[in-house]
Amino acid sequence: MAPTTALDEARELLRQFPVADGHNDLPWALRQQVRYDLDARDLATDQSAHLHTDLPRLRAGGVGAQFWSVYVRSDLPEPVPATLEQIDCVQQLIARHPADLKAALTAADMEAARGEGRIASLMGAEGGHSIASSLATLRALYALGVRYMTLTHNDNIPWADSATDEPGVGGLSAFGREVVREMNREGMLVDLSHVAPTTMRDALDTTVAPVIFSHSSSRAVCDHPRNIPDDVLERLPANGGVAMVTFVPKFVLQAAVDWTAAADENMREHGFHPLDTTAEAMKVHRAFEDAHPRPVATAATVADHLDHMREAAGIDHIGIGGDYDGTAFTPDDLHDVSGYPNLIAELLSRGWSKPDLAKLTWQNTVRVLGAAEDVARAERSRRGPSNATPAQLDG
Repeated sequence: MAPTTALDEARELLRQFPVADGHNDLPWALRQQVRYDLDARDLATDQSAHLHTDLPRLRAGGVGAQFWSVYVRSDLPEPVPATLEQIDCVQQLIARHPADLKAALTAADMEAARGEGRIASLMGAEGGHSIASSLATLRALYALGVRYMTLTHNDNIPWADSATDEPGVGGLSAFGREVVREMNREGMLVDLSHVAPTTMRDALDTTVAPVIFSHSSSRAVCDHPRNIPDDVLERLPANGGVAMVTFVPKFVLQAAVDWTAAADENMREHGFHPLDTTAEAMKVHRAFEDAHPRPVATAATVADHLDHMREAAGIDHIGIGGDYDGTAFTPDDLHDVSGYPNLIAELLSRGWSKPDLAKLTWQNTVRVLGAAEDVARAERSRRGPSNATPAQLDG
């Protein structure tokens, strides 16, 4: 019998405790590429020419639960209907592939999907602009199945500051804190990826439920404003939250941070948004890369972040959020959703125990959603829904 390799061990572990990934932008990629024509991007077949994600590669990667991002750009004039279209896309995908995908609203649903050998499919809204400063819209998104909301994307919104914008309200405004309280009451996880450190701290001061970072890494390891400072990581044990490491090279590798700044400027000079992944935009990206080879991240780069995040926050407070189909580039051995075993094998080689890896891949994420549900039951028993407006609270 051939000797067991770390990769064999990783795959076996993922059969028992699959990856519950915090963030995948497939719905936005489908919107951009084919305007939701799911025949043109049939996930039951190999889509590696177009996407990071399809069902065969999710299976190969040991994915057991996926938060599908229902992200829309913050500069869209009508973000709410666009977000509803994204939600509809996820619902269509689940209906189209019932043998592989199962809609999940609760921690119990996640476990049920795992028991059935299906991929639990949850949704997360990426950016508070998706509720247009309306708590009723927030509740409507929850009713439609959205189980987390990232408070901002790359731009400030009227009630919260982004990590990649100039300071606005100094973290969360009074209305922003009311949004957090209403999310607690609904059972919607407060996602602090993309937000400024001031917003992170204000949210932690306000919330009575655990928070998540759906796709963020360590700022101490890579000094990018999208990453999490150590003082915030160190607050997660008291909060009960989970920080999910992302794989995006420009957030995990310092050399890639510098390269990306130059690449983004090149995109703007050619009339494209830096996050544009259409075929025309990618031609511009590739031409720049041919002239200026990009720095290469690997699973070891991501593992460096996890080593540090485990030290700062503890093994019960870390997870995985790859950000597939939301980035132009990926680490060499984490090229697409089939790559998770490579990361687990790297962590095994560093001495991570199998019980610790089970927490990283599955158990922590299930726990944090269940904890948010418990808080919501308590909050709903003591108060009704808020109808506050920014005008009332922020003036």
